[in-house]
Order: sequence, then structure tokens, then C-alpha cells
Amino acid sequence: MTEEPIDGWHQPLRHVRADELTGDTGQTGGMTRLEAVSAKTVGSQRVWMGQTHVAPRTSSGDHHHGDSETAIHVLRGHPVFVFAEDGEEVRLATAPGDYVFVPPYTPHREENPTDEEAVVVIARSSQEAIVVNLPGLT
Repeated sequence: MTEEPIDGWHQPLRHVRADELTGDTGQTGGMTRLEAVSAKTVGSQRVWMGQTHVAPRTSSGDHHHGDSETAIHVLRGHPVFVFAEDGEEVRLATAPGDYVFVPPYTPHREENPTDEEAVVVIARSSQEAIVVNLPGLT
């Protein structure tokens, strides 16, 4: 997908327009992932980036992202990120502008308790969207 640079070093920038994001990536029930930057879309080698949309009054299924670190930026809405710590459920309530870090292999889910769609921007430390859907978090 990437072109070999003439000087062996400098590659061209790639522009992915908002209407070019694709849902052809790993999915979890209750949410929609859209892929923007990946090995498949732009030839990236160490990063994956995209968006997740969670409809109003909806919860995603429990999942983790394998050995990939995930950084999340809340763009719209007030999603709640749920995970277990020492056998107890922890709920991180967020607002637009907030960031959340998800360590590798950490089971979690996204909930949207409001009447507004929640949209987050996601960056991962792999060029693919690793998604491992789980039967239950707690």
C-alpha cells in the first residue's frame, strides 16, 4: 500500500477523508468501529487509528485488544468505560475532551447512558484493530 520512497527514507503523507473511514475492521456488539489509519488503509506499520460510535442508551460487549495499548479521546457524548479491578467493577465516566488509556489485555466495555451518541477517537500501538470479544467482564 505504501510507495517506496525515491531516497529510501521519505514517504508521502496520506490523507484519509472523513467519508473514507471503513467499518471493515474488528467489531464488538453494541458499538461501531470505523478504521482510518492502518496497514490496510495507508500502510502504517506501528499504529492503528479510528473512531468508535456507541448509540444512546447502549452498552458494548465485553472485549480486550490483545497486546495492543489503546488511547482513547472522547470527541462527543459522555461514554462510561467499565472494567474490573481487584474483583470490583470500576466505572470511568468521561466527557468531551477527556482521554482514557487501556492497557494490553484489559477486559472492558463502553456504555452510553445518555440520549446522545458517544463518539471517541482511538489510537492503538499496532497497525491492526485487535479485538477479542469476551462472554462477560465480571
